[in-house]
Amino acid sequence: MNRLNALRDRGSWGGASLRRFSRSTTAMLLCVVVAGYVALGVASSGAFFEGPSVRVFLQYLATPILIGLAQMVALCVGQLNLAVGALGGFTACLTGVLMADHGVPAAVAVIVGLLTATAIGLATGLAIVATQINGFIVTLATMTILLGAQYRLTGTRTVDGYSPTLRDLGTAAPLNIPLVFVTALVAAALLAAFMYRTVAGRRLLAAGGNPLAARLSGISTDRQIVVAHTLSGLLIGVAAVTATASLPGVNRSVGGDWLLPSFAAPIIGGVALTGGSIAVFGTVLAAFVTRLIDAARAQFSLDPSWVNLLIGLVVLGTVAGGRLHQTRLGKTGGTTAPPAEGGKQPPAVLPQPGGAR
Repeated sequence: MNRLNALRDRGSWGGASLRRFSRSTTAMLLCVVVAGYVALGVASSGAFFEGPSVRVFLQYLATPILIGLAQMVALCVGQLNLAVGALGGFTACLTGVLMADHGVPAAVAVIVGLLTATAIGLATGLAIVATQINGFIVTLATMTILLGAQYRLTGTRTVDGYSPTLRDLGTAAPLNIPLVFVTALVAAALLAAFMYRTVAGRRLLAAGGNPLAARLSGISTDRQIVVAHTLSGLLIGVAAVTATASLPGVNRSVGGDWLLPSFAAPIIGGVALTGGSIAVFGTVLAAFVTRLIDAARAQFSLDPSWVNLLIGLVVLGTVAGGRLHQTRLGKTGGTTAPPAEGGKQPPAVLPQPGGAR
């Protein structure tokens, strides 16, 4: 009898979880991805389902996923990172120049690129905390500096004489699944594990969701801002490496079109601008949606400006809808704390000994 009751309880819990998921943003995005992919396949008379098309589609999906995750980490503590594209472009050009102009081995150049991007993310976070200036202004200044540094590295030329090994890794696609795409998925999985399963990740969510309560619990909100920007820089560095490996060459235009997609993926995926929430799977699916829109542009020879317009309208509509939902919750007396992925509240953080800055 006890076993039967346990099975019933488990079944009811599973049914409730399934119903919750079916009403979530993630479920909606999953349906949009499947429907959009099938529609493009039908419109192309099946060519979109063929191996080469799948490989190209996934190869250029890695960067939108990674920059979306990088922006998501900044958003989870209530910050904005306007330097996503500039930092990615600078890192890609630095990696390419080290290999092509100075003969640095690919492995060393990649490590230097990752460390540089991470260090710049760390410096950005420290500058925000030290000056107490809004992150919007600090990252805007960082973006301007990095754009100048990127132009200083490459000028008007395209750097394309770098390591054949890195190029081979960028185009390698066992079973038509590009390694750069697998890299993006691994980064997403590791980030999800960090945010959901570790104390450090829970502190990030707590600091973004309710800074006052976090400080009263002994969590340094300043430290979480530094950690978030450092992690964001690391993810941008990974995106820059995958872009360098995938592109035929790097120049000052790399990263110039990254800013809008970096915001579009997490916001459409269900991340609140006010902080305290993440949506790793939702961000990945939203990156799929933006990539599908770009693929449809190429399929039907649409003006690229219409793609940016459409993505911008979707982002604006998502933010407005979320704002309206929060207003309704406030009027009905519901909680206004932004939920984490799948409609779950961020994990509670136990008080820690010691004060916070």
